[in-house]
Amino acid sequence: MREFSVPALAEVPATATLTDVVFGHADESPGTVMLRKANAGSGWSDVTASQFAGEVRALARGLISAGIGPGDRIGLMSRTCYAWTVIDYAIWTAGAVTVPVYETSSPEQVQWILSDSGAVAVFAETTAHASAIGDSKPALPELRHVWMIADLADLTSPDISHEQLAERMAGRTADDLATIIYTSGTTGRPKGCELTHRNLLSGARNAVQGALTEIFDIKGSSTLLFLPLAHSFARIIQVGCLESGAVLMHWPDSSTVAKGLPETSPSFLLAVPRVFEKVFNSAQQQAAASAAKSKIFKAAAATAIAFSKAQPDESGSPGGGPGIGLRARHGLFDRLVYSKLRAAIGGQVKYAVSGGAPLGDRLGHFFRGSGITVLEGYGLTETSAAAFVNRPSRNKIGTVGQPLPGVSVRIADDGEILVAGPIVFRGYWRNAEATAETIDADGWLHTGDIGSLDEAGFLSVTGRKKELIVTAGGKNVAPAVLEDCLRSHPLISQTMVVGDNRPFIACLVTLDPDAMEHWKAQHGKPADTPLAELADDPDLIAEIQAAVDEANKAVSRAESIRKFKILASDFTEANGHLTPSLKVKRSVVAKDYATEIDALYA
Repeated sequence: MREFSVPALAEVPATATLTDVVFGHADESPGTVMLRKANAGSGWSDVTASQFAGEVRALARGLISAGIGPGDRIGLMSRTCYAWTVIDYAIWTAGAVTVPVYETSSPEQVQWILSDSGAVAVFAETTAHASAIGDSKPALPELRHVWMIADLADLTSPDISHEQLAERMAGRTADDLATIIYTSGTTGRPKGCELTHRNLLSGARNAVQGALTEIFDIKGSSTLLFLPLAHSFARIIQVGCLESGAVLMHWPDSSTVAKGLPETSPSFLLAVPRVFEKVFNSAQQQAAASAAKSKIFKAAAATAIAFSKAQPDESGSPGGGPGIGLRARHGLFDRLVYSKLRAAIGGQVKYAVSGGAPLGDRLGHFFRGSGITVLEGYGLTETSAAAFVNRPSRNKIGTVGQPLPGVSVRIADDGEILVAGPIVFRGYWRNAEATAETIDADGWLHTGDIGSLDEAGFLSVTGRKKELIVTAGGKNVAPAVLEDCLRSHPLISQTMVVGDNRPFIACLVTLDPDAMEHWKAQHGKPADTPLAELADDPDLIAEIQAAVDEANKAVSRAESIRKFKILASDFTEANGHLTPSLKVKRSVVAKDYATEIDALYA
C-alpha cells in the first residue's frame, strides 16, 4: 500500500475560530463544568462554561487595552496550569497569536523565540522565567510588556466595551494564524511552525467526532494534562477537551503526577512512552522486594500480554478470544495486580493516548491486558500534532493507527511518509526556504520519517531519514527499533545507537537512577555507590548485555549491536542531551561522548 485517505467528518467553516466554543458553551449551557483547577491549598474547584468565558473575556479586554492588535505575537512561558489555558484563549479572543516558550528554556532559547517571532509581549509564570526574559530584553526591541501570570487580575480592563471586543472577534477567520510553535530543535535553531485556527480545529474536531469519540465525547469524560502545553501534542488535547466538553485539569510537573492522578481520577490520559515505561518499571521494582511478589508480577505480566494478544484481530476481523484457562488466570491477576495498577493512576482510566516515540508491542499488550488501552498516535508540530491514531475499536498494536478523518498519507519511493490535509501547517515563520523544502508543490508535507502502510491504512513508523545509520559495509540501519527495545528494560533510561561509517553497530546506554536503587539492594551493592562506579560492574554489564541480546532479536545480524558503553550520567534536558519533548539530541550526544564512541571501535 502506497497511499491511503480517510474522508473528513468535520469541515471547518471559513468563519470558525478556536474561541467559538468558549462563548458558545457559555451562552448555551453556562452551568456546565468545562475545567477543574487546583486550589492553592488543596483540592480542586469546578470551572463552569460561564466562569471560564468570563475570565477569557476579561483578560482579552485587558490585552486590547494594553495595545495588543490583531496578529500581534504574545509569548507564554509557563508550566502546564489552568492559567495557561485562560491566557491562550484570551490571546485568540483578542485576535493575537500565542507563542509558547518551554518553561525550561535557557535565556538564549528564550531570546531566539521572542526575537524571531517578533513578540510584543510575554507572560511569565515565575521570577526565574521573568529573569530569563529580562536578560534578553536588550536584544528584543519589539517587546513592550512582560506580564506575570500571578498578576492577571491587574491586566483586566473595563474600558474596553463588549462591542469593541465583539468587533475584534468578528474580524478573525479560520485561516488566521493562531499560534507559532517552535520545534524542539534536535539539530540547529528551532523553527517556528505557523498553525492556523483551521489547522487546530480540523485536527481536534475530526478526532473528537470520529477517531476518538469513545474517549472524548462521553458523559463524565475528563483528563489530567501534565505534558508541557508548549508542545503541540498537549495543545491539541487542550483544544479537543474544550471542543468536546471533556473536563480539562492541569498538573504542572510530570515527575509528580502520580500524586495528582488519585486526586482527580481522570477517564483518559495523554502521555509519552517514557511515562508508560516508568509505570511498568515501578510496578516491577515494587514486586521485586520479595521473590514471591516478583514471581507473581512476572506471571501477571505474561498473562496480560497473552490476554491482549488473544483479543479479536485489531484491524477489525473477528477473533477467537482468550480460552477458559487464560480467562481464569487473568481474573486472578486482575485482583492481585492489575486493579492496583489501575488504582495507582486514578482508578478510572480506560484509555490513554501515546505519542512522541514508539511504545512497543510488549507495553501495548501489557497495558491493554491490564485494563488500560493505550492508543498510539503519530504526528508532528507541522501536522498540528495529530495525524494518525489508533481507534478504541480499531487498535492495531505496533502501529500508530490510521489517518485522522480528512488526512491522506503517501509513502514515497524512498520510504518517506508524506501527509496532506487541513492539519498541515501554513509554513515556517519567516523561513520560506525551509517551508519549500518541507511542503512540495502538490501540498504534501515531507515528514522526514520513514514507514510503511498495510492494506487497511495502518501506519508503521520505522525511523527518521536523517537518523539512518550507514555502516562502513553499506548497511542501512534504523536506530529506533533497537533503541525502543532497549528502553523497555527497567534499568535503562536512555540509549543512542551509533555506527555511521563504522564497521559495526554499537550504542551508548544511560541508567535509570530510581531503578538502580532497587538493583543495588538486590545485588548487594552499597546504597551510596555512585552510578559512575557501577558502569564497569560485571553484574550490571551482564544485565545490560542481556537487554542488548534481546533487542538484537528484532534485527538482522548486520544491524545488531556488537558493543555498548554504560555512561556515568543520564541524558537530560538540563545537560542539553534531550529536547523538552524528551527526544535525544544525537549531534550533541555524539559530540559530548566522542571519546567513549571512539573507544567502542578502538
